[in-house]
Amino acid sequence: MQDDGADPGPDSERAVPADGVDPAPERERRLETRPGSGSLSRADVQRDSTVRQWGVVTPSATVIGRAESPDADLSESVRRLHDEQHAATPGYSERAHHLDRLRTTQALCNALEVTPWQRDLALGVMDEIDLTEFGSQRAIEKVALVVIRHVVDVDRQQYFGLDDIDAQELSADRMDELFGQYRAHDITDEETFKRLAADYGLDTTSLNRLRRVLKSQLEDELPAYGRNPYRDPNLPDVTDADTDAADAPATGSES
Repeated sequence: MQDDGADPGPDSERAVPADGVDPAPERERRLETRPGSGSLSRADVQRDSTVRQWGVVTPSATVIGRAESPDADLSESVRRLHDEQHAATPGYSERAHHLDRLRTTQALCNALEVTPWQRDLALGVMDEIDLTEFGSQRAIEKVALVVIRHVVDVDRQQYFGLDDIDAQELSADRMDELFGQYRAHDITDEETFKRLAADYGLDTTSLNRLRRVLKSQLEDELPAYGRNPYRDPNLPDVTDADTDAADAPATGSES
C-alpha cells in the first residue's frame, strides 16, 4: 500500500449515486406574498426596536435638532419649528387643518353611503363654515355629521318637492303621503349614523342644536364642492379663450 501524500478533500468523501448522475441542485426558495410572510422574527424586532431608541419616534415624525442632554429642552427657535409657528412654515397648520376637514367629511360620507351630490354638498359646506361658532362641540367629526345630516335632509326635501309645496293645491291624503315618504328616509334612523353619532357623543338634542348653529352660517343655496348646480355636467368646459373668440366677431360687426 502506497500513500502519495495527497489530501482527499471533502469532494472525495461525497457519496456518488450508483448511476453516476449527481442529484439536482436544491431549487431556489419561492418568494412568499401571503399575509404575514414578511413579518419580522422576534430577534429582528428586538434589534430594530433597540436601534430605534436613538432614531426617530415614528417613520412619519420629523425631528429637527436634539437637546444637549435627556433632561434638557429644545431651544425656542427649534420648538417653534415643531409647532409650525416659525416663519419658514407660514400657514401650514391652517392648511393642514383645512385638509383634515375635507378628508374627515369625505370618510364619513363614504361610511354613510350618501350620493355623490350629497357628498359634494357636505364638502362644500365644511369648506366654508367657521367651526369656532360651534363652541365646545367644534370637533371636525361632530360638525361633519351635523352637516351631512343637514344636506341629506335638504336634498330629500327638494326631491319630494317639499321646499316649494303649495298646501292649497294638494289634498290632505297627498300631503300625508309625501311627508310619510320624507320621514321614511331620515338618515338619523340609519344604524350607521346612530353608531357614528354615539361614538362622537351626539344625541338628538345636540344634533338639533348644532344644526341651528349651522343654519345661521348658511345662505339660501348650499355650496357644492367643485360643482356648479346650474350647469349641465355633460357640456364641455367653457374657457376664457372660447369666450373671447365668440365675442370677437360680434364686436367687429358692431363697429
